[in-house]
Amino acid sequence: MTQHPSFREPFRPQFHYSPARNWINDPNGLFFYQGEYHIFYQYNPFGNEWGNMSWGHAISRDMVHWEELPVAIEDDGDVMIFSGSAVVDHQNTSGFGSDDSGAENPPLVAIYTGHQRVGYNQSQYLAYSLDRGRTWTKYGKRVLDVGMTAFRDPKVFWHDASQQWIMVLALPDDHKAAFYGSSDLKNWTLLSHFGPAGHTGGIWEVPELFELPTPEGDTRWVLKLDLNPGGPHGGSGCQYWVGHFDGTTFEAQQEARWVDHGKDFYAALSFSNLEGRRIWLAWMNNWEYSRDIPREVFNGHMSIPRVLSLQRDAEGLALVQTPIPELEVLRGEPTVLSALPLTEQATLLHQTQQTTLEIELELEMLDAAETGLKFVFGGQEEVTLIWQKDTSELLLQRNSKTEAAGFNGAHTAVLNATKETLNLRIFLDWSSIEVFAEGGKTVISDLVYPSSHDLKISGLAQSGSAQIRHFKLWPLRAYR
Repeated sequence: MTQHPSFREPFRPQFHYSPARNWINDPNGLFFYQGEYHIFYQYNPFGNEWGNMSWGHAISRDMVHWEELPVAIEDDGDVMIFSGSAVVDHQNTSGFGSDDSGAENPPLVAIYTGHQRVGYNQSQYLAYSLDRGRTWTKYGKRVLDVGMTAFRDPKVFWHDASQQWIMVLALPDDHKAAFYGSSDLKNWTLLSHFGPAGHTGGIWEVPELFELPTPEGDTRWVLKLDLNPGGPHGGSGCQYWVGHFDGTTFEAQQEARWVDHGKDFYAALSFSNLEGRRIWLAWMNNWEYSRDIPREVFNGHMSIPRVLSLQRDAEGLALVQTPIPELEVLRGEPTVLSALPLTEQATLLHQTQQTTLEIELELEMLDAAETGLKFVFGGQEEVTLIWQKDTSELLLQRNSKTEAAGFNGAHTAVLNATKETLNLRIFLDWSSIEVFAEGGKTVISDLVYPSSHDLKISGLAQSGSAQIRHFKLWPLRAYR
């Protein structure tokens, strides 16, 4: 019997995107066009485990309220549709547009890795749409094939300075990114390689390359590559470099840094064709336990979209992530508290059975060794968020009934500055928590699977006193 989703399943995200049913993982082909945000994603149309990889599809006008559309690009039984990207071909360089396409109706072009079921060859393919992304036609042949079994995840963008399309590909086993150039999206020339560099404890996947302004008024390029395993706390993770790209070569100017210090932010991809802001989102999961965590008719969801910027810190330029302001439309009436002393005896801040929340708070350390928040579900399962003074670390400890190996434990991040106060912004959904510290310079994203929605939030301090200068909590409505 077919099980129909209610969107009220025990761990169903209420304001993060998830499909009605079945397995998803990496986001693919994000773009903005004619007032609509499109996300595609690795999708199994036939079950809630990995397999039969195709591109699922959803659209939104605000990145908050999503409508799921039919599968966009399907596995044909011989070639699975692996990760990739999509662009708006404004000049019809591909020739896929109609004679009168021009600027009014340019072709939308998806560039993806085709994974051969026999022989496991990975090569790059195209598909295109002429109806605002509603239907997609596969181009009849491969556009880039070097005879490798690990050659995937093309990120493509138009580089205005060199007047060409740029493709960044992962060579997973070599810990390299390959850069290719093209004038028409069909014929590609190798330009350069980057790597090995940074963290190499696992394969490299899902590259991303984009330009951001600096506080000084010039720009730098950010190259992101995912790693599996070898993440900051085991399993998969996300690293980036800041540097220069001249249309041929990327040159890193800083050491690699982690994008996110939790365990569940992977394969982040940004929207193309979006002016004025650079926004990305990621798959909230970890390959270490993705097949073993609780599942319903659906399996997997995306992070909230995040606006990206660069800010200076002691080590150079840091990638900053802040939740999109559009999420504020989900807010209900806030609870506001201020000047609350904290001691080793936990101070109850809020009790509720609605565990879809946004919290903003400012902590002041005073003479304590550590201070923070404790989220207790049903009186048993806990998520603890602790700011440690001596090490200047932020620690998130999850303790749940989930028995998947590597799931429970502590995830730490070194804060960028040593101060007496710390600002936090926290988003809690039915199966996840995302913590943005220091205005988004430090982020921890983790899945949580509480078996109860009876929630108590308390503040605490250890070995001295601290206080909450300001605490503001909003209940968040479901996006559907």
